[in-house]
Parts: sequence; structure tokens; C-alpha cells
Amino acid sequence: MAQVQNKKKRAVVAMSGGVDSSVAAALLARDGYDVVGVTMRLFSAPNEQIAKLNKSCCSLEDVEDARAVCRKIGAKHYFLNFEEDFQKHVVDYFVSEYERGRTPHPCLACNDRLKFNFLFKRAELMDADVIATGHYGRIREHDGEYQLLAGIDSMKDQSYVLYTLRQDQLAKLSLPIGDYSKSEIREVARELGLSIADKPDSQDICFIPDGDYNRFIEPRLKRKLSGEIVDAEGKVLGQHDGIHGFTIGQRKRIPAVNNTKRPLYVSDINADSGRVTVGPAENLMKTRLYASGMNWISGVAPVDPIQVSARIRYNGGNSPATVRALEPKNGAEIEFDQPVRAITPGQAVVFYNDDVVIGGGLIETSLPEPTTPKSQDFAGSSVISV
Repeated sequence: MAQVQNKKKRAVVAMSGGVDSSVAAALLARDGYDVVGVTMRLFSAPNEQIAKLNKSCCSLEDVEDARAVCRKIGAKHYFLNFEEDFQKHVVDYFVSEYERGRTPHPCLACNDRLKFNFLFKRAELMDADVIATGHYGRIREHDGEYQLLAGIDSMKDQSYVLYTLRQDQLAKLSLPIGDYSKSEIREVARELGLSIADKPDSQDICFIPDGDYNRFIEPRLKRKLSGEIVDAEGKVLGQHDGIHGFTIGQRKRIPAVNNTKRPLYVSDINADSGRVTVGPAENLMKTRLYASGMNWISGVAPVDPIQVSARIRYNGGNSPATVRALEPKNGAEIEFDQPVRAITPGQAVVFYNDDVVIGGGLIETSLPEPTTPKSQDFAGSSVISV
């Protein structure tokens, strides 16, 4: 009787045409997976911008690079158009957040609302065992629970934009390059004979290749809220032509004010009145914030306050803090041990225990400074054991 051959495990890999996702696909193919590469067309930048800057995502060159890698590793490749979904879930969201005086991180919205949802649905249709991406992060199983960890390369770690992942997603997700540094990934690409080994990394926001946010946002605004520029005491210092041009901590684009020698920074943006408050750098230092839309990687919010290391921006450092989950509102209050600079609504706050991601949410606002010692506010806080 003829023996039945073992069926290869199938992996659906999101491929942008860059070196990271290409190596992720190649590593899985080398490990014996039946790899299916998927390139998502998300946004079409003007041709002249692509030619001039060569920094946009989703170009035809990127698609061809992904297809060439798939040919090299013996994988199927699919090219799918998601521009309409990307416009709705990412671009429109991005513009609306700036209309509200907030500073969004579009990669968070793209991962949470679009990429992973699609990939898991596609994997189910194709009877795939895993999906994979080229993110610098790691996944491990510990005591029956899946954990998300920062990538080994701290300069490239992308765990900040992965905090929305759930247990059922982590169970089927592979992050093949998380144990490598960027230089090692390029070396692996050369060893595997991939043509994209020395391809430059993408820069800035993929759908704004020239980095000019205002030029991109202004034609898409449904409303343009102008208003006053004031100091911390409410004294009017000048006028501005739209809150979308400001972000917390920003110094540039603030008009010269009454021969003030000290630099002034944006410390508050009021989306109701259009008022932008500026002040000295020390006014940016805060210890407390409120976050909404919390996702706890374990799937369960902590009952008691917990001590974590928290990050409030993608390229920012981690700072010791105490987190108190607020149920059933799915929010959290965070208090830092020491003041942090420029708590910015619209960005994410992500919690870590060493390199393990505990969870995160979207920053809604900074909170008034405490009038009682932290030890009284957060009595009984605990450290999560991993």
C-alpha cells in the first residue's frame, strides 16, 4: 500500500516587497512551509512622487520585488487591491484625528483594522496553518498563554504597533525575523540570494512619501478649525489657521511672540474652541494620562493596579509606571514614576514587563497632577510575573 505523504504546513505571508517581509517568507520556505505571499495594494501615490522619492509603499516596483522573491523561494504570490478599505479605515481616520487636534499613528489603525483582519480571513479560506509578517517582534507560549515580546533589535522593535493582537491571533501568527537584527536580516537575504537584500527601508508614513503632512491633510479636511494661540494663563499671543497643523510638544510653526526669547511649545490643543496653548518646555512634563480602547494581551484586564514599563510613542523609551484598569469602560489610568514629555492624544501607550508586552490603548488626555502621594493613590499595586 502506498504511504500517504505528510502534507506541508501552509503559511500566508504579508509581503510588501521589502527585505523584512521577504526574508520572513524565505525563512518559512526554508523551514518546509508551503508559502503563499500576499501583497496588498493600499495606496497609490502620484507617480512623480514615487519616481522622485522612491519611499512610497505599494508601488509597482514593490509588487514586482515581492513576486520575484516568491519565484525565488518557490511560493505562490497574490496581489490584492485594498485601496478602498485603506482609504476608509486608515486615511480617513488619519485626517479626522488631525481635525480633532490629535496625532494618530496610522500603522496602528492599519494593523488593527485592516491587515491582520484580512490576513486571518485569507488564511482561513486557504486552510493555512499560520500567517506571518515581517514585523520585528516575537511570540512565545508560556503556561498555556501566548505572549508578545519586543524584537531582539531594539532599534527596529515594532511591538508597539502590535499591542492590539489577541490570543486567538497570536496562536496562529509567526514573526520569523524577530530574533534577528536588521543587519543580520540583510545578511540572511544575501545568503538566500534574494534580490532585495540591499533595498532601502521605507521611510515616514507610507501614504505621505514626501513627509508634508499639511499638504496631504488640508485638501481632505471636512472642517478647518482656526483659533487663538494662548499662553498657560489664557493670554492671547496670536492666531493660527487650523489645529490640524499642531501636535503636542511641537515648537516649529509657532509665530514669534512679543520678542519672547524662551522657546515655546504646544502643550494643549482644544478641538472645541480651536485654542492652542503654548508654553515653556517644562509645561510638557506630565505624570498621568487616561487611555481608552484597552487591549490586554492575556485577554483579561488586571484587577489590581500593576507596575509596568510604559511607552507613549513609537520611537520613545520606556518609563516605569503604574496602571489601573477601568472596567467596564475598557479604559485605564496610567501614572508614571517620573514626569514624561509630551503626552499626546491619538498616540498609543503600550505596557511592558521587561520585553513582554502586557497591553496598551489609545491616549485620550493627560490628567491633572495628583494631590496625594502615589503610594496612596495606587496602594496595593503589583508586578506581573512572566
